[in-house]
Amino acid sequence: MIRAKKNKKGFSLIETLVASAILSGAVLTLGAISTMAVSGTRLNRRYEVAASLLDKQLNMIDYIGIDEFIDIGQLQGDFEGYEPAYHWEVVTEYQDIDSLYLVTITVSWADGNRPYSISADTMLDGVSVYLEVEVEE
Repeated sequence: MIRAKKNKKGFSLIETLVASAILSGAVLTLGAISTMAVSGTRLNRRYEVAASLLDKQLNMIDYIGIDEFIDIGQLQGDFEGYEPAYHWEVVTEYQDIDSLYLVTITVSWADGNRPYSISADTMLDGVSVYLEVEVEE
């Protein structure tokens, strides 16, 4: 009697488990990569907002004049309406040369429990860009 060979069709349990493990590992790796990309994008956006706020504050200081800004006495504060909360701080150092000041401005924020900051240094003279014009009536 001749036995007929049975055609083996399908996959064994071991082959299915190994393929499932490899597929699960690939999916988890892709998920981790995409999560890191989203976190990096969010952090980059927060640095862009901080740089924009830093520039805005520096333009305001230049507009009113560094002497007037120092006389006002508010060398730190918070930007309203931003999430997370951004804090700014200005440090000035008189240079004894033609009314020049070294101005260091720092914008900081916290993301979760981790603090971040961005800072810029510039030199400003004691002359305001803003000119008062008297109107004759």
